[in-house]
Amino acid sequence: MDVEISDRLLTGAEAAALGDIGRYELVEGRIVRLSPTGIGHGKYEYRFGRALGDFVEQQRWGEVLVGEVGIYVKRNPDTVRGADIICISHDRLAQVKSGTFLDVAPELVVEIVSPEDRWSDLQRKVREYLAAGVDVVLVAEPETKTVTVYRVGHTREFAATDTLTLPELWPSFAVKVAELF
Repeated sequence: MDVEISDRLLTGAEAAALGDIGRYELVEGRIVRLSPTGIGHGKYEYRFGRALGDFVEQQRWGEVLVGEVGIYVKRNPDTVRGADIICISHDRLAQVKSGTFLDVAPELVVEIVSPEDRWSDLQRKVREYLAAGVDVVLVAEPETKTVTVYRVGHTREFAATDTLTLPELWPSFAVKVAELF
């Protein structure tokens, strides 16, 4: 199967049909294997997911999904990125046509920085998410205990002593950054 994967460009549907081949992203039609996440990554993914999930559920706004959710960020050749956490409204979720990866951009994507992540790769992902229609991308950096909020044309960093707010999505959302780490 590895020979077939490397010999030609795959669509998102073909990549999904490969079944359980481990963690990967599809980048311009090519499978890029990812290593498993570590303990810290899982802890922070849970904390962010819980904070966002509690709020979204209380507001009956949509869904919060965790665990490398596949999102089409580019087509022909396809690029499917695996987001740590997404928040998607009921309205956008109703527009999804794909049975595998999201073919509608969620409103929010959270990426948790792992020690092995390269900053240039992370910045590329942020640009791809925003270009695909994601409204807000959060990049959580456990080492510095900061959260950077990216929107098209705007970036803001929140330190551990700050309260993270997302007024562009939910005017009443607020959580202390320190509680997320």
